Amino acid sequence: MSLAAPESPSSRTKDGALYLDNAATSWPKPPGVARAMVRFLEETGANPGRSGHRLSIEAARLIFDAREAVAELFGAPDPLHVIFGLNITDGINLALHGILRPGDHVITSSMEHNAIMRPLNELRKKDVRFTNIACNSDGSLDPALIELAIQPNTRLIALNHASNVCGTILPLKEIGQIARNHDLLFLVDTAQTAGVLPVDMEEACIDLLAFTGHKSLYGPMGTGGLIIGQRIDPEELQPMRQGGTGSRSEQVVQPTFLPDRYESGTPNAVGLAGLLAALTWLKAEGIEAIRVREKALTARLLAGLGEIAGVKIYGIQDASKQTATVAFNIRGLEPSTVGLRLDEEFNILSRVGLHCAPTAHQTLGTFPQGCVRFGLGAFNQPEDVCEALNAVRLLARGLA
Repeated sequence: MSLAAPESPSSRTKDGALYLDNAATSWPKPPGVARAMVRFLEETGANPGRSGHRLSIEAARLIFDAREAVAELFGAPDPLHVIFGLNITDGINLALHGILRPGDHVITSSMEHNAIMRPLNELRKKDVRFTNIACNSDGSLDPALIELAIQPNTRLIALNHASNVCGTILPLKEIGQIARNHDLLFLVDTAQTAGVLPVDMEEACIDLLAFTGHKSLYGPMGTGGLIIGQRIDPEELQPMRQGGTGSRSEQVVQPTFLPDRYESGTPNAVGLAGLLAALTWLKAEGIEAIRVREKALTARLLAGLGEIAGVKIYGIQDASKQTATVAFNIRGLEPSTVGLRLDEEFNILSRVGLHCAPTAHQTLGTFPQGCVRFGLGAFNQPEDVCEALNAVRLLARGLA
């Protein structure tokens, strides 16, 4: 089995730095992404759905093609149920603020990103309550605990598919089946797994799927949104904003049909042109093939870190049960110090701190100092792992 990533582009920056921060945003992007965005600006550039001329129609067609590509990727019931927003956080906010009402109860986990935790805490002001299921210290979750937490007023289960801190994958299908058995809605944050693991909405009983374009879908920032399943009545899911949609302009109230009900204002057409190119590349490469390479690199990184005295790894520490995100600390060194020295002395770019997920760090035992995170991606090579391990080894031995 070859661990080699696609031939190009390189995971080295212009100044030669090694990029290991793919869990924050993937870099580099496939070459076709930038080309598609430039082509849109130079050759199309019109406002989709706002005019009847050929360029506006072409822009609208491109966005629909992107909608179809997203729907195909996730097994969505209808491309028109793919709602493009500012990003995945925007999609999660639409789902939570749009569907929940005073008196509702939500079940979530202690491994969530603030994209879920902050809206839920804000909704407390509207008498929405939630139960935060304590995950194990490796970030894993027993689905039985979800079922035990169900209350008469439980409306929704809201979970990430994998931790952005340590990569631990949660049992999506089992939890989805629990939600369906109890007639609950299931919201899934796929920020860390879209493009990493196959996700089928029907198979996993997902009613609301939030996605982002800029991580492992290899698209640009500012793309993402929410996919609305067939069990969701749009009348029950209130839009977050109202305004111009290019449709039903004779009316001063928001259209009720999808996607216009939730997509007010000029869309990020240039970003969606890039996302479409990224999804085309991803389909050609194959999610499974990329996953095989990333698993092998992750296993090598975990094994190497495990051999370094003074290094503590967090999470499930099994490449088959996590994404290519690895969290660790070096005894005697603050994570911020390690990150700075990796950058300045070893030319390696990582992420340190709390990663916008304080409850996850409390679960892992790394709060409040946080940890160091290496995020591998599709373009990393085996030699990148060797270089990262050598740097950590020298720091741990105090030789740097």
